[in-house]
Amino acid sequence: MRVVGISKRLGGRRILDAIHLELFKGQTKVLIGPSGGGKSTLLQCMNYLIFPETGFIELEGQTIDPRNTKALCAFRQQVGMIFQDFNLFDHLTAVDNVAIALRKVRGWSRRQALERAMAELERVGLADKATLYPAELSGGQKQRVSIARALAMDPKVMLLDEPTSALDPELVSEVLAVIRALAQGGMTMVMATHQMGFARAVADEVLFMENGRIIEQGPPAALLTPGAATRTLDFCSQLEGGI
Repeated sequence: MRVVGISKRLGGRRILDAIHLELFKGQTKVLIGPSGGGKSTLLQCMNYLIFPETGFIELEGQTIDPRNTKALCAFRQQVGMIFQDFNLFDHLTAVDNVAIALRKVRGWSRRQALERAMAELERVGLADKATLYPAELSGGQKQRVSIARALAMDPKVMLLDEPTSALDPELVSEVLAVIRALAQGGMTMVMATHQMGFARAVADEVLFMENGRIIEQGPPAALLTPGAATRTLDFCSQLEGGI
């Protein structure tokens, strides 16, 4: 996947300024930086949930034309998106939340969709919660359901926008464990996060964003090693608990 020259203004302010990003199959890239730096907007532009004003996106060498509705829908099916606030349907059980896109978008039968949904819930450790509604689940469980829902569509790329930021501290580890397993299994991912321990352990590359630009990028060993004279390390050292 390639992001080429993406720029975006919102409310008269430049949120993204000529962003370039290249993501190879099986890579995990982590976006970090201060709030308002453009991380969430970049991820949403990468899935065309927000349309950039300039630049373009390629997936497997094909440039995406967001004006082509059919092509855009096909693209979005290949690029899974995980949000901070889960975005589950409150009136559906966990298994139905995972199955619904398979039925509505892919046209699968209910039986086929539910079988696949159960397999994905098992993958994220929630097979025993399949019949529960979101109100009956913890925040960590809700986020794992949302991950299972994205995985059910067989995405080529996963975009994760601070997936643990809405969770109580004791629930963070269960979600990070699922994401870590995906990375180890070869899933291609871009994740915005403040979980520096996770970034150091899992990321192939860290990208530091500030004022709509990627101002530093490199492997964690280069940017986050104690003593490194980097803006990334300086920022991370100010986070609660340091790195």
